[in-house]
Amino acid sequence: MTYCVAIKVDAGVVFCSDSRTNAGVDQVSTYSKMYHFGIQGDRQLVITSAGNLATTQSVIAKIRKDIKDGADISLATLDSIHEAADYVGEVSVAIQEKHANNNSNVSFEASFLLGGQIGLETPAVMLIYPQGNHITTSDQTPYLQIGESKYGKPILDRILKPETGLDTASLCALVSMDSTMKSNLTVGPPIELMTYATNSGQMEHTSFSADNEYLRELTKSWDRLIVEAFLQLPAPPQN
Repeated sequence: MTYCVAIKVDAGVVFCSDSRTNAGVDQVSTYSKMYHFGIQGDRQLVITSAGNLATTQSVIAKIRKDIKDGADISLATLDSIHEAADYVGEVSVAIQEKHANNNSNVSFEASFLLGGQIGLETPAVMLIYPQGNHITTSDQTPYLQIGESKYGKPILDRILKPETGLDTASLCALVSMDSTMKSNLTVGPPIELMTYATNSGQMEHTSFSADNEYLRELTKSWDRLIVEAFLQLPAPPQN
C-alpha cells in the first residue's frame, strides 16, 4: 500500500510520500514514489504515485523520455498545471490500456498527485485519477491524497487553511503520514518531503529514514500529546 499527500496553501505547496511497496507479507520493498521535474527559472513540478508499480514506473519513464527527446508536448513545454495534469492522465491511460491488453486479470490502475508552479502561474496541486481525469484543491479542502488516505485525514481537516504557513503545512503532512504508518503497517519509511515556496523557483527535498531522530521524536511527541489532550476532555454527562 501507499500513502501520498499534497497540500496547497497561499505560501506554497507541500508533498509527502512513503516508500514502501508491499507485494505480500514476505515481499516488502522500498521504492521512491516522488519525482521532481524542474527547469530553473521556468518551472518546478513534483509527481507522487500510487497503484500498480509497473504502471507508475512506465508513466514516469515516458514523462522523462518526452522531456529528453524534446517532444512538442511534455512537462517542459506545457503552459499550466492543468495542461500538465491532462498530459500525465493521457500517458497513464495509454500505459494502463497497453498493460491490460497483455493481462486482463490484473488491475493496472494508478493515480498521481501533480503540483508546483509554472512561470508566474499560481502554484497548484492536482489529483489525477486512473481514468485520466483530475481535480484540484479548494479553500475548503486545501489538500489531496492518494493511497491509504483515511488514517491521515483528521489532522489535515483540523489544521489546514489557505493562510497556513509552509512550515505548519509540512508538519501537518508529516503527522498525517505518522498517523497512517501507525494504523497501517504496509505504509512505511523512508518518508520523503518536498516543499516549494510560492515564486521561489526552488524545491526543497528531505528524506527521513526509519531511524531518523526527528521522525522518531515526532512520533513520540504526537503520541504523548494526543493522550494528554484526551485526558483533559470533559467527561460524558451522567444520567
